[in-house]
Amino acid sequence: MSVLTRDEAQLRAQLLDVHRYTVELDLTTGDETFDSRTVIRFTARSAGDTFVELKPAELRAVTLDGQPLDPESLDDGRLALKNLTAGEHELRVDAVMRYSRTGEGMHRFTDPSDGETYVYTQMFMDDVQRVFAAFDQPDLKAVFEVCVTAPEGWTVLGNGVTEQRADGVWQAAPTPLISTYLVAVAAGPWHSVRTEHRGLPFGIHCRRSLAPYLDTDADEIFDVTRACFDRYHEKFEEPYPFDSYDQAFVPEFNAGAMENPGLVTFRDDFVYRSAVTDTERQTRAMVIAHEMAHMWFGDLVTLRWWDDIWLNESFAEYMGYQTTAEATRFTDPWTEFGVTRKAWGYDADQRPTTHPVAPEKVDDTASALLNFDGISYAKGASALRQLAAWLGEKDFLAGINTHFARHKFGNATLADFIDSLASATDRDVPAWADSWLRTTGVDTLRPQLASADGSCTLTVDRAGSRPHRLTAGLYDRDVADEGRLVLRERLGLDVPQTAAQPIGKRPALLLLNDGDLTYAKIRFDAESFEAVRAGLSGLPDPLTRAVVWNTLRDAVRDGELPPSAYLETARGHLPRETDLAVVQGVLAFAAGQIADQYLSAEDRPAALSTLTSLCRDLLRRTEDGDHPGLRLIAVRHLIGVAAHPDTIAAWLADGTVPGGPELDPELRWRVLARLAVLGATDEAAIAAELARDPSATGQEGAARCRAALPDPEAKRAAWEAMFVGDDLSNYLFTATAQGFWQPEQAELVRQYVPRFYPDAVAVSARRGPAIAQAVGRWAFPAHAVDAENLLLGEACLSDADPTPALRRTLADRLDDLARALRVRGEREVAQEATQEVREAEEA
Repeated sequence: MSVLTRDEAQLRAQLLDVHRYTVELDLTTGDETFDSRTVIRFTARSAGDTFVELKPAELRAVTLDGQPLDPESLDDGRLALKNLTAGEHELRVDAVMRYSRTGEGMHRFTDPSDGETYVYTQMFMDDVQRVFAAFDQPDLKAVFEVCVTAPEGWTVLGNGVTEQRADGVWQAAPTPLISTYLVAVAAGPWHSVRTEHRGLPFGIHCRRSLAPYLDTDADEIFDVTRACFDRYHEKFEEPYPFDSYDQAFVPEFNAGAMENPGLVTFRDDFVYRSAVTDTERQTRAMVIAHEMAHMWFGDLVTLRWWDDIWLNESFAEYMGYQTTAEATRFTDPWTEFGVTRKAWGYDADQRPTTHPVAPEKVDDTASALLNFDGISYAKGASALRQLAAWLGEKDFLAGINTHFARHKFGNATLADFIDSLASATDRDVPAWADSWLRTTGVDTLRPQLASADGSCTLTVDRAGSRPHRLTAGLYDRDVADEGRLVLRERLGLDVPQTAAQPIGKRPALLLLNDGDLTYAKIRFDAESFEAVRAGLSGLPDPLTRAVVWNTLRDAVRDGELPPSAYLETARGHLPRETDLAVVQGVLAFAAGQIADQYLSAEDRPAALSTLTSLCRDLLRRTEDGDHPGLRLIAVRHLIGVAAHPDTIAAWLADGTVPGGPELDPELRWRVLARLAVLGATDEAAIAAELARDPSATGQEGAARCRAALPDPEAKRAAWEAMFVGDDLSNYLFTATAQGFWQPEQAELVRQYVPRFYPDAVAVSARRGPAIAQAVGRWAFPAHAVDAENLLLGEACLSDADPTPALRRTLADRLDDLARALRVRGEREVAQEATQEVREAEEA
């Protein structure tokens, strides 16, 4: 299918004003397709040619101003509209459309728990064309009137309040001016909980099989929703611009959530069937806040073209975390941001595929889709947090409100936004934007301490070009408290400095970016590093500890700290850590990167043993029942690093961990998957567990376990399901891929490593971007940290013409492999392979 280019979009926007879409969808025509009838009313400013996009199973009829057009003229998803005269026009399109199983367009899902079927739309980027005909670009906003014929017993949700007419058809209220990618429909026998706030109807919705779990958390979800809604009305002068606020938790959703006006869709993993930590509840709250921020950033004011993705995502990310901290019971989300999201941004920004937060030109929609990554989210949000610190919160919000007032229900660019901010301050906002939004890479800040006459001065060496406003934490040892590190003071610093900063006596620990207000890699001076190694867990602030752990993580990835030293530090300090996000982040890095990639096969067992001991320490610490979240994290990770099956097999047989928790479905599938990897279970046990839990999550768990079995036939069947057949949904594909590659089974799956690249290219071309991203992220042989795998990947990038989505994920994964080789000490091999990957990307 063709993609829309920036130049094509600009030409079409110069030609057309689009006024109104009337869309009729019939969801009663069968399991494979639905009917779609669209009327588009638009004006041509001058005579000319253009096109409308549509990807139908069958195009039955098209008329333009009452005159029929040939359906056979549809070419590669485009229907030409030739010889338009200046003035008003009406286009009518009657088509049959296919349901999706990949989370794109109109996704259809049948719940294995009860046989009920649900459909929902994900129109993002250019998938509205899979549902109805459209001039599909963000700056051709229009009013949308949508009606849906649905099976009896279904409820239909839309962007506005929906009502069932006398003829049984559901009619959604007309929208204000919105972009095509924001139109939304969700239909099925939903379980709904409704309330009202500030005169607006609020609702939350899920599959009927999840009803008890949604009901359990409904008060919390509504409390967060109301609190964020009220806080945004304190921040923003423009009121909420739509007529209702529904949140639908939908199955097999590719993203975390989608900001459709008035109908936000979330992955229904956020309806918790099993025990979760308070940090995971905090993440759900943050996502609610993030998507609500989009009602202003993205929906009220929308980017003109996809090079300004950051205007949507960076702002929603920043506002999501900040508003969660300000308005909900979750007061410390920035620690989780520092541990998980920021690391995501740092990693993405050091790969050959990095790009500016605000790239100057994104050529087409396929290229734009690749930029929804750690840079547009985490780095962009970090930049905005730095901007708020630099401008001050008052001027920052004043600029935002000016932006809303100038561009509401319209479109805007980076230049528009910078102009709005500049109107509220005397600072040089354009220069800041050039430094932060138009550049790539991560600056590195190193402290230089000079002592004389019992006092000390601080100079910060900067590798990079950005200005930074940050704080430096000065920590001394408390002699009366076994040398515990205590905060002396935090100094505000601007980097680059005009002069060395006097700091009094030399501190035991000098921590740059204490408080995590800027985006940069931090290094320690030698004395501070020793203080950290000895006293990390005693630092009083969890965000401070998060900055330290990120610094150690970066040092490992950059080859400046041996992986074994990181593990030793974790072994010494993590058992005393109190913040759940920090514990989870450190264990995830230690197991996923250090044990699985950065250490050789010979060194991996010792690493797993260290992590097992660490998790057992956490279990012992939580035996009193006072720390259920910490205990849950320890149990999950102990399962994941178990080298022998006996203990976890006993847990599964007993249905509980001694001292708790009882094994809920998530933990049972987690144990069974690890037993499968270790060869300590079989198909009969997997089938029995699936009979016990026949839910959609159970189906995914069974697929993961079956693919993980150390059996040649099981591996063959999993491979064929992923790469030969096209029947797996996006979620079942991911689950199968997660089970397939295991470091313990390297010899068994060695033959599949060279097969991966041609098969990945083929399935991505057949099944589209969502599957391509799943292939690159989950089906990639990341365990094979060797030159052969790197060179096979480089040849694929050079010669096999992978789709843009696959090319991007492969380039990232190959760069990760090269980094792992460098960490292992195989620097020459890694550098050669990395250079070849970069050359392939440039070509």
